[in-house]
Amino acid sequence: MAGRIEDYALIGDMQTAALVCRDGTVDWLCLPRFDSHAIFAGLLGTEEHGFWRLGPAYASDQQPPTAARRNYRGDSLILESEWDTQRGTVRVTDFMPPRDGAPQLIRIVEGVSGRVPMRSALRMRFSYGRVVPWVHKHEGRTVAVAGPDSVWFDTSAETYGKSLTTYADFTVAPGDRIAFTISWQPSHKEPPPLPEPEQSLEATEDFWREWVDHCTYHGPYREAVVRSLITLKALTYAPTGGIVAAPTTSLPEDIGGVRNWDYRYTWLRDAAITLSSLLRTGYREEARAWREWLLRAVAGDPENLQIMYGIAGERELGEAELDWLPGYENSGPVRVGNGAAHQLQLDVYGEVTEALHLAHMTGLARNDYAALLQLKLIRYLEDHWQEPDEGIWEVRGPRRHFVHSKVMAWVAVDRTIKLIESGDADGPLERWRELRDDIHRDVCERGYDKERNTFTQSYGSKELDASLLLIPQMGFLPPDDKRVIGTIEAIQRELSTSDGFILRYPTTSGDENVDGLPGDEGAFLACSFWMADDLAMIGRVDEARKLFEKLLSLRNDLGLLAEEWDPRLQRQVGNFPQAFSHVPLIDTALRLTASGAYGG
Repeated sequence: MAGRIEDYALIGDMQTAALVCRDGTVDWLCLPRFDSHAIFAGLLGTEEHGFWRLGPAYASDQQPPTAARRNYRGDSLILESEWDTQRGTVRVTDFMPPRDGAPQLIRIVEGVSGRVPMRSALRMRFSYGRVVPWVHKHEGRTVAVAGPDSVWFDTSAETYGKSLTTYADFTVAPGDRIAFTISWQPSHKEPPPLPEPEQSLEATEDFWREWVDHCTYHGPYREAVVRSLITLKALTYAPTGGIVAAPTTSLPEDIGGVRNWDYRYTWLRDAAITLSSLLRTGYREEARAWREWLLRAVAGDPENLQIMYGIAGERELGEAELDWLPGYENSGPVRVGNGAAHQLQLDVYGEVTEALHLAHMTGLARNDYAALLQLKLIRYLEDHWQEPDEGIWEVRGPRRHFVHSKVMAWVAVDRTIKLIESGDADGPLERWRELRDDIHRDVCERGYDKERNTFTQSYGSKELDASLLLIPQMGFLPPDDKRVIGTIEAIQRELSTSDGFILRYPTTSGDENVDGLPGDEGAFLACSFWMADDLAMIGRVDEARKLFEKLLSLRNDLGLLAEEWDPRLQRQVGNFPQAFSHVPLIDTALRLTASGAYGG
């Protein structure tokens, strides 16, 4: 059985990522890309669907022992796990070197004290656990082949096969270092070069040290901010600059339920807010790469902007269910692809335009096509902003006039007007100023409940929505506006969980599920960070700090967050780690630092 979501550590090479459990098991790895088929899919099934466990040996009638300690080595993505056993202490170092050739996952076992018996158990299953590969020896190396894929296993330890699994049993003493490496290669090509684990470890540590040195944030929350930045960098697909929302699929928002989605794609919304956090902490190169990815992805057809694309800009992300996988803790179905790709979500135009505006304001070199794209997006909005859409939360029910969507349409027009006013683009300035005023008036008249002094989820509804917390952050209204304060206080009353975290929206209204899906979900972590931001903006800084630090306490021992927090089960839920959780963490830390609202 897979571990709790927060029991996992992330390692990656900025093209794909693996999840390593506390007991030393790699339960998730897709090769060669984030969105490729998994060779270890035990996270969504059982050991029969692929895993790689490396740790102290244990009796067959026992559970594998969990590490007594684990941490990332400094500010890096190099995982160190230590076990204390009756016979001594052992350390395992797991990492994926930034790619220069074949993708590799390297695991180095090091004796610390005593003499510790160890076992490596490697069960590769291709195509998300469905295909058993042909495993054989080739010139002294172990290779697993199935169709277009091959995975090469290299170690100095003696190995043997049993029950379609490759084992190595060995003992380590102080000073012993034994490395294990898997490398992916297209099966029709020559074998990948023999790995050099120690050199790769040194190069990987150097890479992360140099990257983190560019961070311009040095405030009181630096540890949390830097770990979040490293996580966002790990979710960036280096060859193209695309940013995945998470490296996993179908980790449930509701344990045992059907709210299970594939997040291994680039949502324009998630990527745009990620870009803003990177820019504000000194990372221009990532911003430039994402802007180039965006221009390629929408090239030739900006009027039909999708809400998400593949990591190289692919448009077709057809959704399918993998019925041979039971799902994480039997939360089925397991989905790959994402049918929401062709939804209409008008807020995306605002997020993309805001990201381009911020890149421009922070001095990123001008790109004429980026300005042209921005103008084309506004021309589209000019004709379509009054239409209903599926909204930020991708509801699978009827389209509605979501207030957040209209607010972000206003943001798109407002930022484009600023671009024209700066002299860096030409457009119908007066006409678009009128458009901006029309959208603003429409939202304030049709999306605001005067009796309750709050904006609502959609025109004519009584329901609230945590995305309304972005109204002051986007500059739609000032923080001291009574309608903003009323909305914040209404969301605190109606969308807070018992422990003070914020739900996205009420999933049920009467007997109906308002988003077209059965079941419930946890508190959406991004919304709780937004609440902390808003509280700081309206002067309730002590309350903001307490909420923020309470949110920090939800991170696992390595500083990682999933999409949501289940207040009933007191555990993380949803895909992991989630960019949409780590981005607002950074943003709120920056705001609280600027306001001086931090303790100690």
